[in-house]
Amino acid sequence: MTDLQTIDQRLARLESQVAPMAESARALSELRDELAPRVNEAVHALIAELADVEADFQIEDLAFLLKKSMRNVRNLSFALDQLKNLIDFTITAEPLMKSSVPQVIFFLDELEQKGVFRLLNLGIEVLKQIGTTYSEEQMQQIGTGLVRLLGIVHKLTMPEALDLLERAADVPARVDLSTVKPVGTWGLLGALSDHQVKQGMGVLVALTRGLAALQPEKTTA
Repeated sequence: MTDLQTIDQRLARLESQVAPMAESARALSELRDELAPRVNEAVHALIAELADVEADFQIEDLAFLLKKSMRNVRNLSFALDQLKNLIDFTITAEPLMKSSVPQVIFFLDELEQKGVFRLLNLGIEVLKQIGTTYSEEQMQQIGTGLVRLLGIVHKLTMPEALDLLERAADVPARVDLSTVKPVGTWGLLGALSDHQVKQGMGVLVALTRGLAALQPEKTTA
């Protein structure tokens, strides 16, 4: 092989190696030509947008923001972690919310149909009227009285008191007042021989003894 042939082979190898580089350079040149107008448009748009905030923007403010951000990197990291946890919670709770929200709406609609909200509105109006009618001192007195009334109701709900009230409520149903006749002294004496009258008199005496508790206690000076 002559020197000329060797040179030709080397030139061919170099040409094969340079050809891809030339193609890449040509592609980059075409890409640059295509992007140049878009970059110019983006730069002009950015300049126009920055012109709107030029009066409110200062380099010192940006430097202060950078310093502030660098000093609070841990806080920013913590905030990002909490945001991630919130997003995870939202993703986890989303199916539950989708199933529970219709149930809550149905429950509120049922309350509305039963008039619960109307009763609440009426209660609020009553409270407003009470607030405008009575003073604070009177409201405190009413509250104290209600507490005592609740204590009385508590005593009335004891089993012994309920049994007595229940038996007393049955008395009118057992007595036929339409057949009652006037009774004189001798009639009273004759009625004392009746067993039920004797029991009634015993109950009356027991209740009369109990009524002694209604008398206020006397205070000694």
